[in-house]
Amino acid sequence: MGAPAARKRRCSPKTEKRTHDYVRHGITNLFAALNVGTGEVTGECYPARDGAQFLTFLKKAVKPHAGNDIHVVLDNLSSTTTPDIQQQWLEAHPNVRFHFTPKGASWTNQIEIWFGIMTRQSIRRGTFSSVKMLTTQIREYIDHWNTNPQPFTWTATADEILAKVRLVQTKSARRSPGLPNTGSGGLASVSP
Repeated sequence: MGAPAARKRRCSPKTEKRTHDYVRHGITNLFAALNVGTGEVTGECYPARDGAQFLTFLKKAVKPHAGNDIHVVLDNLSSTTTPDIQQQWLEAHPNVRFHFTPKGASWTNQIEIWFGIMTRQSIRRGTFSSVKMLTTQIREYIDHWNTNPQPFTWTATADEILAKVRLVQTKSARRSPGLPNTGSGGLASVSP
């Protein structure tokens, strides 16, 4: 029997690498909202990701829809659940309802799909020597997107989506048995 063949490690032509001299020139925090009916995106970059910055963005995002019922789908960041927002602002705006995605199921929030598209099409291969350049690129991408916005269309049925959510919840419960189940995140009750 001959010697085993040497294995060559092949790099995919799509593999990207950072050079050893990569330097981060700062960060920004993008808060964004997707109108699921029209596909239009509202977004703002802020230097911090805290409750005050989120509330500033939230006021701007809901203002054009005053008088309508507004359903906001959120992840579980602490900046979205501060007492100022949960107790004061939401009580003063009964037409706005929050729905939180279950942990591990951020893919159910359509703005997360849009973040992925923006990252692939506009940010990932960019070189930004300042935060201002990055935020300008993000703003320009949002403006370009909104010239011809299209709503996303789910290709899965509601039953398939809910089955995947239940699967994620089951796996999450096995990993952290002492934590409460987060429920379906309002998926069944969110109206278009």
